[in-house]
Amino acid sequence: MDMFDHQLEKDRLKGAPLAARMRPATLAEFVGQEHIIGEGRVLRRAINSGTLPSVVLWGPPGSGKTTLAYIMAQATSAHFSSVSAVSAGVADLRKVIEEARERRKLYGQRTLLFIDEIHRFNKAQQDAILPHVEDGTVTFIGATTENPSFEVISPLLSRSQVFVLKPLAPPEIAAIVSRAIDDRERGLGAFNVALDEPALDYLVSMSNADARTALNALEVAAMTTPPDVEGRRFITLPVVEDAVQHRAILYDKNGEQHYDIISALHKTMRGSDPDAALYWLARMVEAGDDPLYIVRRLVRFASEDVGMADPQALVVAMAAQQAVHFIGMPEGNLALAQAVVYLATAPKSNSLYTAYSNVRREVTHGRNEPVPLHLRNAPTKLMRDIGYGEGYKYAHEFKGHFVRQQNLPDSLKGRQFYEPSEQGFEKQVLARLKNWWPERYGNKSDESKPDR
Repeated sequence: MDMFDHQLEKDRLKGAPLAARMRPATLAEFVGQEHIIGEGRVLRRAINSGTLPSVVLWGPPGSGKTTLAYIMAQATSAHFSSVSAVSAGVADLRKVIEEARERRKLYGQRTLLFIDEIHRFNKAQQDAILPHVEDGTVTFIGATTENPSFEVISPLLSRSQVFVLKPLAPPEIAAIVSRAIDDRERGLGAFNVALDEPALDYLVSMSNADARTALNALEVAAMTTPPDVEGRRFITLPVVEDAVQHRAILYDKNGEQHYDIISALHKTMRGSDPDAALYWLARMVEAGDDPLYIVRRLVRFASEDVGMADPQALVVAMAAQQAVHFIGMPEGNLALAQAVVYLATAPKSNSLYTAYSNVRREVTHGRNEPVPLHLRNAPTKLMRDIGYGEGYKYAHEFKGHFVRQQNLPDSLKGRQFYEPSEQGFEKQVLARLKNWWPERYGNKSDESKPDR
């Protein structure tokens, strides 16, 4: 950017929202992300030297990705071209690339190509950038809230350095808000705004680490608060509550947040922590995630992690599915909560999961022998004549409705796939199996097994 560009930018920002006007222009003004732009850090050294590599900035909303891109532009002699992946297409990229090629040819000047929300570009659009990053026509800077491992094509990612931005801490959000209140040129200093401590604490909390959300709410609160007789706009907690309306929940139903939180829900239920499990459930429900997706995971958990230790767990999970399907949301949230608490506090056993994994491995890699003759159905005379069903012992004709006979193919005779734990109801199952099949279930040393 030259002086003319800077003046245009200044004029443009006059009517811009507070968050845009307060965007830092230098590293000295930037708040947070010390782990990547602190003294001696590689990104800070690159910015100060003006020799930037291609980079991907990955972080949550309002953490400073776009601001860092603008600061990089200020620090380099390259021309700065900004594109939003929300509205731009391949034709727009080709135009920028062609202008960059001409600029390089005529003036020897490189172009810094900033693509905001790069994760919204498909593979073909990202492929269009790659050759020009490779030959140096443009230096690429991408900003994304999504995991670049999944959203940025591998060739482009391998030619870029990824910097992970962290959510801003509450003191950092408070510092940004205070600066906006005091700044007379770009901020609210000319409006004589005062923010009491409870209002500031609430604004910081409800912004959910998003500086943009905090500044937007602050501006609404300030502009809708009439000055008192001394010309001061005093913003109280009720005013901020009205301006915020609802908290900005950090969540993407189709992105990494979705998978991270469902993983946290599953693992905290497995860890028998109902408080944490309820928290992660609420994070998904209140962000508007699909309740049927959540309950499908609960049904899976009931068999995978509780299993025969409490067979009622599957019944409760299916009842939650029926409740959500029948009454919908938000009324169904308590049915989900009930199922989550039940599953978290139920005795745990992964014996079913392990048993089926063992059986599946045998079926997919083993010999798949024929069914033993005595277990086969014999609906015709020919089948009976050649031995189908011969020697089968009908269990109900024997004491205790149990009879010992071989039920697996010869090559698997005596094989044990299911190893019940001694948790909950499964302890009763184990006792029965020891009585029926002592050679399989009665001679195992429990001391040699890890607790399950």
